[in-house]
Amino acid sequence: MPTEFSPLIAYYEERNHLMVAARTDRNFVSIFPALTAGYPYVGSISWQTSITSASKASWRAAHAQQVAELMRLVQSPLAFSSLETDLHGKQQRLVHKSLPTDTGKDFTWSEEEFTVRDYSEGLPGLVWRNFYGPPFLRMFGERLGTLPSGCRQALGEDIVLVQPYELPTEAGTEAGMARERELISLLGPECFYNHERRTLPTRRPVLDALGQSLH
Repeated sequence: MPTEFSPLIAYYEERNHLMVAARTDRNFVSIFPALTAGYPYVGSISWQTSITSASKASWRAAHAQQVAELMRLVQSPLAFSSLETDLHGKQQRLVHKSLPTDTGKDFTWSEEEFTVRDYSEGLPGLVWRNFYGPPFLRMFGERLGTLPSGCRQALGEDIVLVQPYELPTEAGTEAGMARERELISLLGPECFYNHERRTLPTRRPVLDALGQSLH
């Protein structure tokens, strides 16, 4: 039986976002346009699934090809795949703020802010799987060739997968973070947000025309 897409399209046009969940509540696909951002960044497509899927080598191989094909379909120069907590921690930082009040005591609160708002500002760091399209291949240039062979994989001529460790569960471990730092040093620290100093990347990609970000 063919899928009827009209209700999904109508919902998206009315609400400016869309989430589709599998009956098992195991897989979720979301589309969010960036209503206030300018070109070339226009929004994000996210796919969430169970972490146990990544334990299978066959799933990981198929996943890499699927992400690459989706990037080409929507002309995205960048995609990430990781634990949600790890990606969130690299894309957001907690900022403590305060305001004086009439009582003489400051009103204090904390809120999250972006490290980089989108890929036009550079990269927030390395996660489990980092898919780089042409603008980032040009930015890194020959440095990609200095990465250990087990940490990089060409997915055609236009996309390279950089993967610090085999499984997403290694994110946040001492070994995982050490490998991330090693690869960042090879690719160029100036291309990434500095989480210790809280400074933006000083080297950024020269972007092509319209692109979308995938997470």
